[in-house]
Amino acid sequence: MNEALPPGSVIGILGGGQLGRMLALAAARLGLSCHIYDPAPAPPAAQVAAACTTADWEDAEALEAFARAVDVVTYEFENVPTAALDRIEAIRPIRPNRRALATSQDRLTEKAFLEDCGLAVAPHAAVSSRDELGAALEEIGTPSILKTRRLGYDGKGQARITDPARADAAWEAVSGAPSVLEGFVEFGAEVSVIGARGVDGQVACFDPGVNRHEDGILRTTTVPAGLPVALLTDAVLLTGKVLNALDYVGVIGVELFVTPGGLVVNEFAPRVHNSGHWTQTGCAICQFEQHVRAICGWPLGDGARHSDVVMENLIGADVDRVPELAASGAALHLYGKAEARPGRKMGHVNRITGPA
Repeated sequence: MNEALPPGSVIGILGGGQLGRMLALAAARLGLSCHIYDPAPAPPAAQVAAACTTADWEDAEALEAFARAVDVVTYEFENVPTAALDRIEAIRPIRPNRRALATSQDRLTEKAFLEDCGLAVAPHAAVSSRDELGAALEEIGTPSILKTRRLGYDGKGQARITDPARADAAWEAVSGAPSVLEGFVEFGAEVSVIGARGVDGQVACFDPGVNRHEDGILRTTTVPAGLPVALLTDAVLLTGKVLNALDYVGVIGVELFVTPGGLVVNEFAPRVHNSGHWTQTGCAICQFEQHVRAICGWPLGDGARHSDVVMENLIGADVDRVPELAASGAALHLYGKAEARPGRKMGHVNRITGPA
């Protein structure tokens, strides 16, 4: 299917969190409908989508009915089981493709792919046992970070090792799961590039933003990044290389460390990305519309930025600041989650800080 889907078509979204919610809102502006599939009852995306299927990832009948009810399928998180994807893809195309998903689902596979692209990554070693962790620490040294190969996000599935004596505690923290030990990268800043690639191979990237994290969770993204133009250009070109190598269709988020020796790729996410939320206020076409355009075979927007923006995540009790934020003139985005918990993303605000 390479022809552009017409208005009135239906996009299937695997996962019903805030990214699916904002994809559905963007699709609606283009006259497209969204159908959510999520095992959880009443996910945030269902509040704004045309339809929602609530069923397990193992429910073959529900998966096949969902696939037949839509025209193209995408996903808002990476950890969809392979068997579920097999059933869907037998009926409808999945974009971005399965290779991108499989590569990003496993940190070791991801690093091997990036190195094959000629890109720099952190020093690392595979760890599948406590003995292998000891050997990896001798090779990589400390400080280092032990990360599970799969299912980690927002600082979960990670343990920092500041001294070899902390190895047992780190191994226990990841529950003995297959992991990767990464050497600590000394960096001056973390930037991310939100890029997109269409079915025709057209590539468009938004301006890189600089990220600030707290407790492993993104707190703010700021554009412009305030870094040398040559470095930011390299970041965009690098993102294009990843998109083309994966024969990608859709939006991708690529996180990079700025080091004295150049850019080091931390990871990529094959979906719309938290650090791209600023595009909702800073660009005529945001990352969510860009993704919808790409997977539906529409022309991409150019991603030009018309304003400087700071995006701030609202995490946990930050949602109590909504009255104050609503009066501040900032663009407020709430995710429709019923309960605020520590570390849970409840929304974000975009503040324009000046013209581009």
